[in-house]
Amino acid sequence: MRRGFELPRATVGVTRWRRFRATVDWPLILTIVAIAGIGLLNLYSAVHGTRHAGKFDKQLTWMGIGVGLFLLAMVTDYRTLVRLAWFALGAAIFMLIVVRLIGDAAHAKGSYRWLNVGSTGGQPSELAKIAVVLVAAKILQDADVARLRWTQIMVRGLTLLVPVLLIADQPDLGTAVLLSLVILTVGFLALPDVKPMAYVTLAGLLAIPFRWERLHWYQKQRILAFLDPGADPTGSGWHTRQSIFAVGSGQVTGKGYMAGTQNQFDFLPEHWTDFPYSVWAEEWGFLGSVALLALYAFLIIWILNVALSARDRAGAVICLGVAAMTFWHVVVNVAMVLGLAPVVGVTLPFVSYGGSSLLTFFVGMGLVASVSLRKHGY
Repeated sequence: MRRGFELPRATVGVTRWRRFRATVDWPLILTIVAIAGIGLLNLYSAVHGTRHAGKFDKQLTWMGIGVGLFLLAMVTDYRTLVRLAWFALGAAIFMLIVVRLIGDAAHAKGSYRWLNVGSTGGQPSELAKIAVVLVAAKILQDADVARLRWTQIMVRGLTLLVPVLLIADQPDLGTAVLLSLVILTVGFLALPDVKPMAYVTLAGLLAIPFRWERLHWYQKQRILAFLDPGADPTGSGWHTRQSIFAVGSGQVTGKGYMAGTQNQFDFLPEHWTDFPYSVWAEEWGFLGSVALLALYAFLIIWILNVALSARDRAGAVICLGVAAMTFWHVVVNVAMVLGLAPVVGVTLPFVSYGGSSLLTFFVGMGLVASVSLRKHGY
C-alpha cells in the first residue's frame, strides 16, 4: 500500500525536463549560434566558386560534431572533468610529443602541428588549451591558494609551461604565445597574490632576445613585416597590406555580401582561416565589424558573469580560462588583420575555418554551460 501521494514517473520526468530547460544558459547558447551563423555566412562568401568550395561542407560537418561535443560537455558535471584534469594534460603532452615526431609537416608548411588519423587530422595544441584550463581549475581547487607561498604556486604552475614549450618547438609561435597569455590572465585574475605572475611575466619578457635567435627565418620575416609592412610589400608584407586594404575599402556599410573585391579576386591569402575578419569588414563595413565585435564582447562578459555566480572555485577558474582564451583569440586575430600584430595564424572563434579550433571552442563553451547549469544545484 502506498504511503502518501506520489506523482507518476512520466509527470516527474516532465517536471525535471522543464526545470532543466529553464536553467539552461540560453544567452550563452544564442550568442554562440549568432557568431557561428556569421562564420558560416562569411565562409561561404570566402570559398564559393573556388577550388576551396569543399571547405564549407567540411565546416558544416565540424559544426555538427561541435554541437554534439557542446551538449556532451554541458550535461557532464564539470567537477568530474576537473578530477580528470591531470590525465587530460598528460594526454595532450603525449600527443604534442607524437606530433613532433611523426606529424605532418607538409600540411602546416614545415611546422609539425598536424597529426593525421586516416583521412582526417587535427592539431593537438588545441586539446592542450582545454587541458590547461582544467588543470588550472584543479590546482586552484585542491588547495587554499591564499595560504600557499608564491614559490609553491610557481612550482605547481610550471607544469602548465610544458605544453607551451612543446608547441613553441613545433614551431607554432602564435599558439604558444596565446596559451601563455591565457595562463597569465587566469593567474592574475584568480590568484590572491599577483607576485608570482609578475615574476613569470618579467622572466618571459627578459627571455625575448634569447628566443629571437631561435626563431625560424619565416617567423622573423613576419615580425619584421609587422614593424615595417612597406619594406617588402609583395613578399612578407603582402598579407597585412591586402588585409588593411580590404578592411578600409568596406568603409561604413560595406560593399555587400559576396561583393568584396579583395575577397572575390583572391587578393587575401588564407582568407577563410587567418583573415575571415577582413572578408567580413570588406562586405559589411564598419557597422558590421562593430556588430561582430559586440557579439564577442557580450559573450566574454557573459562568461565572466557565469564565473562570478559559479558555485565553487573550480567552476569560476574554468570560466576565466575560457573567457581568456576567447578574448585573446579575438584580440590577436583582429590585431593581425589590422596590422597591429604580426601574422601568426591565430583563428577567429567560430568564424575561421578549421575543425580543431572550432571543436575546442565548442567544448570550452560547453564547460561554461556546465558551470552555469550547476549553479542551480544540478
